[in-house]
Amino acid sequence: MVRLAIDCMGGDHGPSVTLPAAQAFLERHPNAELLLVGLPDALAEAAAWPRCRIVPASEVVLMDDPVEVALRRKKDSSMRVAINQLKSLDGAAPAADACVSAGNTGALMAVSRYLLKTLDGIDRPAIASVMPNQKGGFTTMLDLGANVDCTAEHLLQFALMGSALVSAVDGQPEPSVGLLNIGEEVIKGSETIKRAGELLRQAGAAGQLNFFGNVEGNDIFKGTVDLVVCDGFVGNVALKTAEGLATMIITIIREEFGRSWLTKAAALMAMPVLKRFKGRVDHRRFNGAALLGLRGLVFKSHGSADQLAFETALNRAYDAARNRLLDRVHDRIIATLQSKSLSDASAELEQVASGDKATSVVQAA
Repeated sequence: MVRLAIDCMGGDHGPSVTLPAAQAFLERHPNAELLLVGLPDALAEAAAWPRCRIVPASEVVLMDDPVEVALRRKKDSSMRVAINQLKSLDGAAPAADACVSAGNTGALMAVSRYLLKTLDGIDRPAIASVMPNQKGGFTTMLDLGANVDCTAEHLLQFALMGSALVSAVDGQPEPSVGLLNIGEEVIKGSETIKRAGELLRQAGAAGQLNFFGNVEGNDIFKGTVDLVVCDGFVGNVALKTAEGLATMIITIIREEFGRSWLTKAAALMAMPVLKRFKGRVDHRRFNGAALLGLRGLVFKSHGSADQLAFETALNRAYDAARNRLLDRVHDRIIATLQSKSLSDASAELEQVASGDKATSVVQAA
């Protein structure tokens, strides 16, 4: 059984969306169990559902609540109680394998980091999600807003965590990784990006990940690589731009095809193509961002998610838990740290050997 904890009160719509999505998810996943966290009265209709348990919480983190309020004042919020289900108490297994919330992103990240802590070797958690590409699949991207300022080492950590995510959820053993830059050439970009490129090439040479090289913004939608790595500022701008562009295109098509009988006739003929296009760019199909780098699986849904979108987020959390994403991220980070330690030790031995040689030469002279 895979057990998910759901913050049922989070998001713009709360139980009116999270409960129907949870019910639909249960019908499609007979080997899943749900912990529905929230105000008991609001969740009463789910009390008799099979493979389901209500976990009471007395407070709700609102979408406009400051992080300080969510972290220090609302200690019995549905968000906090849901995340707490991922913690191991007294050596026992956690109550849940993953947590899903549509609540305030800043609050979710802060509370998750405070309660769960980060994995060894990870300085900062990152937000990872997918964008549609022209190959008919998705391109995973991180960071999408958790970290505005990143060092080259942070970007390397993002690449390792993202590779584990794509490998676990999408079933790709060695997903290709691209570093988002203003050009493909190695000499382009800021000093941080150039240094990150060096680290990623070293990791690629060591067999720790499949580094493709630098990629540009249009490569995200071309599907040039499976995973695109960038800082949170650039990633969030790219995400919101993509969502806005898709909405604009659909709106323009509707307006243009409604202008006259001729355009309406054209719209009728083109309807199958338009429906496929709308389906491919529908953001609900790629809802559910992973908060990577924590000692627990936390997934963030869009705050405005409807039933279909929230169910998609539940599916992604389920796949991540079922495919041991947390263990895979941990294993990649540990392997990298060990490789780095061996490399550092080798370098120190070379320095010592060089020093001994120089001393011998001096003594002989």
